[in-house]
Parts: sequence; structure tokens; C-alpha cells
Amino acid sequence: MQFTRRRFIEIAGTLTACCQIPAWAVPWSQGEELPSLEVPTGSVDSHIHLYDDQVPPVAGATLTPPTALLADYRLLQRRLGLQRMVIVTPSTYGFDNSLMLEGLAESNGSARGVAVVPPTITDEELSNMDRAGVRGIRFNLSFGGTKIEELERLASRVGELDWHVQLVSPGDQLPGLESKLLKLPCPLVIDHLGQLAQPGGVASEGFVALSRLLATGRVWTKLSAPYNTSKSGAPEYLDFGQVASELVKRRPDRLMWGSDWPHPTMKSKKPDDAKILDLMAIWAPKESDRRLIFRDNAVKLYRFDT
Repeated sequence: MQFTRRRFIEIAGTLTACCQIPAWAVPWSQGEELPSLEVPTGSVDSHIHLYDDQVPPVAGATLTPPTALLADYRLLQRRLGLQRMVIVTPSTYGFDNSLMLEGLAESNGSARGVAVVPPTITDEELSNMDRAGVRGIRFNLSFGGTKIEELERLASRVGELDWHVQLVSPGDQLPGLESKLLKLPCPLVIDHLGQLAQPGGVASEGFVALSRLLATGRVWTKLSAPYNTSKSGAPEYLDFGQVASELVKRRPDRLMWGSDWPHPTMKSKKPDDAKILDLMAIWAPKESDRRLIFRDNAVKLYRFDT
């Protein structure tokens, strides 16, 4: 039986009435309302993390959120109307990709993965990850992980698997990294809209560098985690939205939407994911652009079945 959005609402309403529980309550997410914006069928959340208190964090880990499992995330999927996801190994676990790989196995083909790998990883290990659904490796210059010195060598190896490199770094580092990133022998994904420092946004050197990278047609960035850099704050994130809107005008074919659930950098009050999703109606007012950003770009990059 295929559940429609309306049928989900009906079931949730019945559960609420009978059991007196919030219809759309989701762990590590505020609010219980559905988003006003309906996403295209087959939409992809391009950035989530999984955590488990039973898995020890790497020594010196900065972010150590409580348990947030795939079953918890499925509730957010249902609330937002999404069908697919990209599970990214967080900095918390160093080179331990076990939670991400378990999530891929549990997803029944609805997920792809991004791993954090050591320079000593073998070709066999990479091939096994590829069969499991991994499509990229992550370099985190903000919270640690694989060293930037290994970037070109590992990029060459994963490029043979048709993978990409995913980079998270402070926005003010992008101009200095630009020439190195342009030489990579594989596609590149830049996390969280380049984490451009605010105020500054579209007037910053980081924005200029990010724009040039996107213009190559080999680089993508994610519309995710506006709370990481916004100074204007929730619920509108106006400064982040200004950057997002400008990039939508320039390269909607190189943007992807991500929730960043369970929002590991937000250690107190979590954001309302439905309200953040609804901002896409402002940032990308054309339905054709939203189809690219919510679905088509990620389906192509992560090689989801069409």
C-alpha cells in the first residue's frame, strides 16, 4: 500500500486523538507542523548524521551529540515529505564509518553515504564501501578528520570509483583553497553554502571564490545549516538567504538541499526543520529550480535509481 501525504496526515491525526501524542514530533527538531511547501516526489535530504551513545567518540571530538538513529530520522522524513537521504559520517567518530554503513544497510536503497577515510585505506575497503552505497569522502577543516595534505591523493583514488570529495571549512579559507580545489580530479561538494562569514555574505571574497567554483560545473554546494553562520537568525535567516537566493539565480543546477539533522552544532534549542524547508519558497521561487535542488541534482551526483 502506497501512503500519500494526505494519508499520512490522516494516520497522524488518528494517533494523536487516540494516544494523545504529538502527530509530527521528531527527536532533535522543534515544532510539530507540516511544512507548507510540498517537495517533489523522490526528494533527497543531502546531509544528515547518525549518532549512538554506544559508539565511542574519537579522542578530542568537539561535537558529541546524544543518540540519533535512522529510525528517529525517518520521523523527520515523514514530516517533511522526503524519500531519500545522504548519511555523512560526522567528525565525532573520526575514521569510524560503522554507523553510516549500518544506516545504508537499513535504508533499503533509499540512502547514500559519505565516509571519512584515513590515507592508509585499501582499495578493497573502498570497493566494499562503494557496493554499500558510499559515494564520497569528507574533509572537515572545521572539526578535524582527514588532513588537507591528503586531499589530492585521495581525490585521485576515489575519482576512479566515480565518487566526489566533500569539504567543510570556514568560508574565509575558500579563496586560499580555490586553486587546489580547481585541480581535483573528481567532483567537489562544499558543505553548508561554504560557511560564509556574516555579515559580508555576497560581498565577501569567500562568495566570489564559491561562485567561481560552482561556475566550473564540477562543484556543488549544499543549502544546509543556516544557523551555523547566520547573524540575523531564525526563523528567516535573512543573511544566509541572501547568499542562497543569489546562487539559485546563478547555478541552481549545482545546489542541493540538506537538513543537517540532528543539528549537531546546535547544542541547546534545535531548529524547526519544517520552517527551514519552507524558506526554499523564498530562496528558490521557481518550481523548476526547486526540483533541481531537492531532487534532480542529488539523484545524479549520488547515483540514486531514477
